[in-house]
Amino acid sequence: MPGRVIDMTAETRTSAPGASDPGPSPTDAPPGAAGVSIEGRITRVNGPLVEVEGIGDPSIGDVIEVGPDRLAGEIVSIRERRVMAQVYEYTGGLKVGDAVLTTGRPLSARLGPGLLGGLFDGLLRPLDEAGDLLVASRRTTAATPRTWAFTPSVVAGQTVSAGDLLGWVNETAGLRHPILVPPGVGGIVANVSPAADCSATDVVAMVGDVPVALANSWSIRRPRPFAERLSEAAPLITGQRILDLLFPLARGSTAAVPGGFGTGKTILLQQIAKWCDADVIVYVGCGERGNELADTLEELRALVDPRTGRPLMERTVIIANTSNMPVMAREVSVYTGVAVAEYYRDLGYDTVVIADSTSRWAEALREFASRQGALPVEEGYPAELASNLAAFYERAGRVRTLAGSEASVTIIGAVSPPGGDRTEPVTSHTRRFVRTCWSLDRDLAAARRYPAIGWRDSFARDSILLDGWYTTHGAPDWARCRARAMELLSNADRLASVAELVGAGALPDRERVVLLAADLLRDAVLVQSAVSPNDAFCGVDKQAALLDGVLRIYDRCLALIAGGVPATLIEEVDISEFARASDEVGPNDAEAVRRIADSMLERLGAVAP
Repeated sequence: MPGRVIDMTAETRTSAPGASDPGPSPTDAPPGAAGVSIEGRITRVNGPLVEVEGIGDPSIGDVIEVGPDRLAGEIVSIRERRVMAQVYEYTGGLKVGDAVLTTGRPLSARLGPGLLGGLFDGLLRPLDEAGDLLVASRRTTAATPRTWAFTPSVVAGQTVSAGDLLGWVNETAGLRHPILVPPGVGGIVANVSPAADCSATDVVAMVGDVPVALANSWSIRRPRPFAERLSEAAPLITGQRILDLLFPLARGSTAAVPGGFGTGKTILLQQIAKWCDADVIVYVGCGERGNELADTLEELRALVDPRTGRPLMERTVIIANTSNMPVMAREVSVYTGVAVAEYYRDLGYDTVVIADSTSRWAEALREFASRQGALPVEEGYPAELASNLAAFYERAGRVRTLAGSEASVTIIGAVSPPGGDRTEPVTSHTRRFVRTCWSLDRDLAAARRYPAIGWRDSFARDSILLDGWYTTHGAPDWARCRARAMELLSNADRLASVAELVGAGALPDRERVVLLAADLLRDAVLVQSAVSPNDAFCGVDKQAALLDGVLRIYDRCLALIAGGVPATLIEEVDISEFARASDEVGPNDAEAVRRIADSMLERLGAVAP
C-alpha cells in the first residue's frame, strides 16, 4: 500500500529508534555510569564464547562489556540464570570471575556524516589506515574529531515526521548529506541549530522531546523502515560486459559470486566496486587476507570517479574484518555493512553492498555454534544457516523511502566453496535466495579468460524484468540479442565435445561457423581486461556495439554458407581485428566499434564461392 511505513522487525528494548543516542561504547563509560552497570561475572571462557552468571534481567541481543578491558560482546542465549555471549574481540587474558557490564541496548552503529572514505572494523570503529588490517590488535585507532558545516532547512514550530529534511551538510565534495528526522520520531520542532560547524554528536534539532544529532544510532540487526517496496526494475550498470549483457543485475536485487580459489573472484568484485553506477559502495572484507584488502584500499584511493573527477573513495565505505582479526566480529560485519547501506539508501542514494566473502561469515557461525554445543547439520553448519542467509539477502531492495525518494540497496555476496564444490551448504542455499548468480569457472580461469564467469552455471532471474526497461530506454533489441548470444554459446558448447572427437574439420559447414562465431563472441565480448585503460570499464553503447557486431558477422557467415561458400574460405578471413576492438578503442567509443565491424563485413563480402 503506497505511503504505508514498512518495518518488518520486532520492537527492541531501546529508546526511540534513531534518537540521538551514541549507542553502547565498550571503552568510554566507567562502571556505574548511566546505562551501564555491573551485573554479572564470568563463569566460563571458550574462545569467543563467554558464559556469565548474575545478570538480573538479560535480553537476547543486549550488548555487554566483558573483563577489565571492557571487550564488546552480545548475548546470544539464556538458559535459566546462565547467559551465553559472543565476544567480538580477542579474549586472551579473560578469566573466571571477571566483571561483566550490561547496557540493556542492542548492538548498534552510529550512522551519520564521516563514514564515506573511511576504513572501519566490523563494529564500525575506525581503523588506522591499512596498518590495523595486518595486525590482530584488540584496539583500534581513535577517530580524529571532525566537523561539518550544517545548514538548517526547518524553523522552530514546524511540524515534521520521520524522513523529513532538517538540514544538510556536505560530507564530501561530490555528495550532499541530508540530515533527516530519524525513523520513529516526529512532532513539532522545538528548536534547531543555526548554520554552524557541528560534530557528529552535536544536537542540531529538538523534535518534540527527542534530540537529533548529525549522527544517530541504529541497531544493525534491525532493517530500517521504508514507505513501500518498488516493483519497477532498472539495471545496475557494472561496466563488465558479460554481466551487463548476459547476466544483468537490477538495482535493489541480489547476486552471488561463487568461485574457488584462484578463479578471480576478488578482482571481479573490485571491478564492480570501482565501476558500477551506484552512488555509494559499502565494501565488506569478511574473513579475507589482510594484505589483499590493503591492496584493494590503495587501488580504490588511486582511482578517480568519472562522474565527479574526485577520488572514488569519497563515495566508498570499507568495513574490514580480515582473517587475522577476531572471528565473531566477522559474523557482525555483514550486518554492519548492510546497516550503513540502508542508511545511505534512506538519504536517497543507490547503494551497493559487496561482501567478500559470505563463506567466511558462515564459517564464523559454524565455529561459534560448535562451541555452544549446538546440534550440527549439513557439514557442521548450524541449523539456522539458511534462514540467516535469507534474512541477509532480504535486506536488499529498491524502495520509496520515508522521505519520498526512490533509492536502493543491492547486495553482492562472494561465496568460496571449499575445493570448488558447488553442492556445499553455503553455495547451494545462497543460489536459492539470490536473483542473479555469476558462477566462476576454474577452466576459464586456467585459460586466463577473465572474468572467468561460466555461462552454463550462471543465471539472471532479473533479465525478464529488465527487458521492459531496455525497451523503454531506446534498446528494443536488447532481449533478442541476449537470447541469440546465449543460444550461440549453448550450441557451441554442444558442438565442442563432438569436435574434440572427430575434429572441427569434419563438422558440417554451418556448425563450423557456429564455433567460429562463438570464439569471436568470447574474445570480443566476454573476455575483459581489468588492467587495460580502454577495457577495464565498458560503456553501455560500446557493449551493445560489440555484441551487435558479433551477431552481424555471424549472420553474414551464415548467409555465405547458404550461398554455397565453403567454411574453409570463411575461416581464412582475418576477423581478429574485431576481437581486439574492445581493447583498442575507448571505453565509450561505440562508433569506432561499428566502423571496425563494417570493415569485417566488407572482408567477408569479398569471399567468393
